[in-house]
Amino acid sequence: MASTACFVIVSRNDIPIYEAEVGSALKKEEAAHQHQFILHAALDIVQDLAWTTSAMFLKAMDRFSDLVVSVYVTAGTIS
Repeated sequence: MASTACFVIVSRNDIPIYEAEVGSALKKEEAAHQHQFILHAALDIVQDLAWTTSAMFLKAMDRFSDLVVSVYVTAGTIS
């Protein structure tokens, strides 16, 4: 079974600072665009939730098909 994970560090202004794909699945340009779309959709939820909780790890924030978005929020609010 091929699996992949996308790790992204996003700045305060929703600008991706670092992005890495980890896993054994074949990389497709279509998948990269899908990951960007899911990331930006989840950021709206993160921005609202980050102000209402003191937790730094926001588990399974969002789901899309078989993809799960988990978030760590730093003290400097970089998600």
